[in-house]
Amino acid sequence: MGNTVMLRALVLALAVAAAAAGGGKRSTYIVHMAKSAMPPEYADHGEWYGASLRSVSAASKMLYAYDTVLHGFSARLTPAEAVGLARLEGVLAVNAEARYELHTTRTPEFLGIAGADLLPQSGTAADVVVGVLDTGVWPESPSYDDAGLGEVPSFWKGQCAAGAGFNASACNRKLVGARFFNKGYEAAMGPMDTDRESRSPRDDDGHGTHTSSTAAGAAVTDASLFGFAAGTARGMAPRARVAVYKVCWLGGCFSSDILAGMDAAVADGCGVLSLSLGGGAADYSRDSVAIGAFAAMEQNVLVSCSAGNAGPGTSTLSNVAPWITTVGAGTLDRDFPAYVALGNGNNYTGVSLYSGKPLPSTPLPIVYAANASNSTAGNLCMPGTLTPEKVAGKIVVCDRGVSARVQKGFVVRDAGGAGMVLSNTAANGQELVADAHLLPAAGVGEREGIAIKSYVASDPNPTATIVVAGTQVGVHPSPVVAAFSSRGPNMVTPEILKPDIIAPGVNILAAWTGRAGPTGLAADTRRVGFNIISGTSMSCPHVSGLAALLRSAHPEWSPAAVRSALMTTAYATYSGGGSPLLDAATGAAATPFDYGAGHVDPARAADPGLVYDLGARDYVDFLCALKYSPNMIAVVARSRDLGCAENKTYSVGGLNYPSFSVPFSTADGDGGESSAATTVTHTRTLTSVGGAGTYKVSTSVSGAARGVAVAVEPAVLAFASAGEKKSYTVRFTSRSQPSGTAGFGRLVWSDGKHSVASPIAFTWT
Repeated sequence: MGNTVMLRALVLALAVAAAAAGGGKRSTYIVHMAKSAMPPEYADHGEWYGASLRSVSAASKMLYAYDTVLHGFSARLTPAEAVGLARLEGVLAVNAEARYELHTTRTPEFLGIAGADLLPQSGTAADVVVGVLDTGVWPESPSYDDAGLGEVPSFWKGQCAAGAGFNASACNRKLVGARFFNKGYEAAMGPMDTDRESRSPRDDDGHGTHTSSTAAGAAVTDASLFGFAAGTARGMAPRARVAVYKVCWLGGCFSSDILAGMDAAVADGCGVLSLSLGGGAADYSRDSVAIGAFAAMEQNVLVSCSAGNAGPGTSTLSNVAPWITTVGAGTLDRDFPAYVALGNGNNYTGVSLYSGKPLPSTPLPIVYAANASNSTAGNLCMPGTLTPEKVAGKIVVCDRGVSARVQKGFVVRDAGGAGMVLSNTAANGQELVADAHLLPAAGVGEREGIAIKSYVASDPNPTATIVVAGTQVGVHPSPVVAAFSSRGPNMVTPEILKPDIIAPGVNILAAWTGRAGPTGLAADTRRVGFNIISGTSMSCPHVSGLAALLRSAHPEWSPAAVRSALMTTAYATYSGGGSPLLDAATGAAATPFDYGAGHVDPARAADPGLVYDLGARDYVDFLCALKYSPNMIAVVARSRDLGCAENKTYSVGGLNYPSFSVPFSTADGDGGESSAATTVTHTRTLTSVGGAGTYKVSTSVSGAARGVAVAVEPAVLAFASAGEKKSYTVRFTSRSQPSGTAGFGRLVWSDGKHSVASPIAFTWT
């Protein structure tokens, strides 16, 4: 006891000295305290908070003491005082106060379009309808308010289909269409249970409402989830129109229904289709989404699809057809911190959206689920695996995996547990995804989870508490590639780099259904107007909405031109230092197999300078290069008129794609070096959309690609006017490398104002 007091006194003395030496202008800081770490000499937490503040500043006064949304206080401090306070025992974090504006799906600000106006006035010929194929819509959400919108465009041919709990009058000038397709579902699964789902466009799940409002929802003030992420929620294209096509049901999304929905959406007049669904990678002639997307592309409709949530494993992508815009997920600069304070004095930062009654101020016993179960998989907190007498009244550490994250908390609660620490495993690394848990809980990274479990195993009477701390913005680095985001290489066509791009997909706030709680569990009786969820399902509609902005601003652009603009203006490094984007799964630099061309930058995409354009004939030539039979091509292109010419040579490297994927063959099975070098040739054509300009090329390679020679001919392209086209050839030459080796590079055309960038991926197999 004496040593502890002496140590505390020394820490306080050092803190005061640091504060005295620092000085500086005062600003407001939020001080997060570990409630259970209060020393016994204090009568209450307010007294402890005050003493902590006085130890670093004689002049500062507490602004607020918090005891519900967080434990701690706010005060006006100098930077030096804040540093001194952060070093005190029991202080979890000292965060500078941020100035909040009312715009908080946060993605418009994060993407740099909060104050931009890329979309012409609604009611004009430039109107765009975003068709969302998903679980339906909750039309009562204010995200579908049509105030300020012009009349529904004359080209629109869609309908508002009445059904169970859904009237045709639910549509308006914002929500211009709502239809449902369930025949394939019921044929496969039998009649639906109408007590659990609606035979109508109504969204009983929430997913479809979330995605459609993310793409094109109206601005809604005072939006939040239990006070988290509070502000104004808005979609990417708030003046675009929305049409929903319910093709997903409790039993899944069936391809017959998906194709019927795509068919209707194109006929109705949608300019963009958004599909946050997938079924793995398949040959294009057997992939229903790819087939439907080809037809949509032919009729000038851009199709945006999610890459999948099977990361961080390699070659885990869905929706890889080159005529689809494939979207991976990254993080925002916003977080929802929660702190796990252990009985040994160590504190660990995680995330949580829990908003209910906090844990008691005194620490609780903590147990690892694997030691409180008779199941060999007890660590996963699967239903029925926890022993109630071993978890009652305790905080339970559960490992992430197999079952839903929020369901694990319900299992803990059902067994009598008081709280949960959800620990990542190697599969998720340090990626943190916040959840609206049903009991006090925090998700932590793999490293933190290992440390917490080590403490539980080594201490005879381990204790802990959990502090949920609210919303934090300005988090860096950001974006980071989400660990769950599916990765390349492309297993269907290795010569096409996928995903194409990443966009915000972690902890996204958007509208929600009134039929389900924020966790989606039947036991969750809470109802919310907005929810925060994560997935490439969330990143896909971001790009769908941005595509609507670009199509409205540039109605003459083809779907391929829009995608090219988004890809060639994306960024793969952080501003300032230029260091590469990071991967949440490893903490190391991410690669084009993770993020494609990079993270979307819509303000730059509006003026890309040059684009790589493509049409139906180009894609058929690509299928010819893949040696597709006439029947296979006809399946995809819906016509035998677009076949392959016998006297023409086709090359996959000739597809005018905005990125490069270059597979080399190894010299032998062991990948030994060969004296002979291999050259792979790609050809590309650029179209000016920015008027006259002279562009010079530059290339760079890194890692294993440093031995690859990249030659571009010509090295200068001069455009006299908008619409002019210029072609170039790239030759990639390399000696053999061991099988499984990968390297990366970048090719950039620049006129001093525009940078038209393409990622390059090299593999040796």
